[in-house]
Amino acid sequence: MKKSRGRTGRKRRRKRLKSFMDGVNCSHQLEYIKLKKWLKERGFEDSNLRPAEFWETGRGLMTTKALQAGDLIISLPEKCLLTTGTVLSSCLGGHIVKWEPPVSPLLALCTFLIAEKHAGDKSPWKPYLDVLPKTYTCPACLEPDVINLLPKPLKKKAQEQKMMIQELFRSSKAFFSSLQPLFAENTGNIFNYSALEWAWCTINTRTIYMKHPHRECFSLEPDVYALAPYLDLLNHSPNVQVKAAFNEQTRSYEIWTNSQCKKHQEVLICYGPHDNQRLLLEYGFVAMHNPHSSVYVSADTLLKYFSPLDKQRNAKVSILKDHDFLDRATFGIQLGRAANNSGFFKHFGSSACWRRILLGDVTSARNEQQALGTAAKICHFLIEETQHVLLQISQLKRDKENLRPHLALVEMLHSEDLKILQKSAEILCKLNLGTT
Repeated sequence: MKKSRGRTGRKRRRKRLKSFMDGVNCSHQLEYIKLKKWLKERGFEDSNLRPAEFWETGRGLMTTKALQAGDLIISLPEKCLLTTGTVLSSCLGGHIVKWEPPVSPLLALCTFLIAEKHAGDKSPWKPYLDVLPKTYTCPACLEPDVINLLPKPLKKKAQEQKMMIQELFRSSKAFFSSLQPLFAENTGNIFNYSALEWAWCTINTRTIYMKHPHRECFSLEPDVYALAPYLDLLNHSPNVQVKAAFNEQTRSYEIWTNSQCKKHQEVLICYGPHDNQRLLLEYGFVAMHNPHSSVYVSADTLLKYFSPLDKQRNAKVSILKDHDFLDRATFGIQLGRAANNSGFFKHFGSSACWRRILLGDVTSARNEQQALGTAAKICHFLIEETQHVLLQISQLKRDKENLRPHLALVEMLHSEDLKILQKSAEILCKLNLGTT
């Protein structure tokens, strides 16, 4: 009997552990009950997907049945989608149509989100707004201390992203003021910078691509946005394949899987073959073991390793600039695949031309060894630089507790970069030995 109880106890513990690893079902929570009811009223049929919390990805959707390649994951009716058409049908529509110069589709959607959030219980979109993130982790939302710890190429893009939102806010103030007749409260308090930043991040991180015909009341910027309640809970994995598009016959946005998924596991989709810097910039997260990951070599770092005694130095730098290689040189690894000489140079420069620049017009053993040595030096420099930044992050996490969540995200990015660089250094060492 004792033995039997021991086996039963172990079985229960395994079951609890499996449940924790699979995900914790959250469909009983009031916000999701209200969201599902709201979607059903708009024609969404209950699917096999349930909101859940997952250990690695956080909030997502789990399946209650096994999925096979070719299965429909979700079909969201057009009435559930939030588009510029939704905005024009609201009380904002008349003001947008009259405003000159025309606002962009992006600004129209941002304005709608801010206005509906301000409306609170009176908003017909409240069940959706209630499940949206309250804050975001896009670089534009990070503190300067955290942005300074990003890799140089990403730091530059993060600063550009922040400046773009600031410029959007500055240029939209007059339009926001024109909406005063719609609100009892001062529009300056409603449409403030933090509200616009939240709305911009909501659209940038959560919209699906859906092309709409151009309307005269909007600027010439592409109108390709649609917010998709419930569907936008699906998380990203670089290792799955899906088909996603708006179905003109069913008037629904559909996602079909090309991968299998076991019962009670998280259903994942692929946002695109993005490296971690792009994922962090556009979506505010980092994917572990991302096969598309690359470590970018900044122009300053690259130029440091061109010998000043090289008579062709200026010519080489000129060619690099002409081919836009100064901003595109990377170290990258296709995980699980053996890297060879040609494979390494492909990742390092993405072009045969880059190899010719490194090795000279005639590829000799001496030139090959010299090029590999240069690449190894750059790689080791980046390893030391990354380790130094990781140490800084570790110290800041102790000193600035309020920045810990954001610092942990940047730490993950650098840790993933370090793995790539260490693997690249190992490959270069083998290649160097092969040429001696």
